[in-house]
Amino acid sequence: MTPKLILASSSPFRRMLMENAGLSFEAHPAEIDERAVEAPLEKAGAKPDTVACILAKAKAEDVSARFPESLVIGSDQTMSLGDRVFHKPKDMADAANHLRALSGTTHRLNSAIAIVHDGAVLWEHVGHAELTMRPLTEDFIARHLVRVGDRALSSVGAYQLEGEGLQLFEKIEGDYFTILGLPMLPLLGKLREFGAIDG
Repeated sequence: MTPKLILASSSPFRRMLMENAGLSFEAHPAEIDERAVEAPLEKAGAKPDTVACILAKAKAEDVSARFPESLVIGSDQTMSLGDRVFHKPKDMADAANHLRALSGTTHRLNSAIAIVHDGAVLWEHVGHAELTMRPLTEDFIARHLVRVGDRALSSVGAYQLEGEGLQLFEKIEGDYFTILGLPMLPLLGKLREFGAIDG
């Protein structure tokens, strides 16, 4: 019997990607304290993609404990500039600081997936996207944040590529799915391999 698929996430973007791909699945968010998982990893100097991978596995394992017969897909994304890992800005001043730090540099999105069945990690993967932000003036940062308002606080980089945030960039390398936090092509390939979707 084909195992039921569960997405361990409440993210509307990740649900949309799986729905658009024609997958039949349920979505159940993990009940973990992400910051509590991250803090010791960052203190130990874990690489940003390692942090994303451990969080993806932790989410999938948490949901798998409730649905052991299902194939549970956990995912997480970190944003890094060198070894610095960014978190969502706390307020608009913090959002401005994020944009100042990213201005004129190339940062990386690290998108991890893990598939867990009955508590065992069957597969894990990390995809990367490189985003180069054009140099931004102080005046532009201020005007941009006024225009986008609190939406700047809803993403780690203080921008939304699907909106006005696209104007901040001069080059983007990486696929759409990885940028949204769920590398779909390797995931679909692995689900076919497991017999979870039609091959």
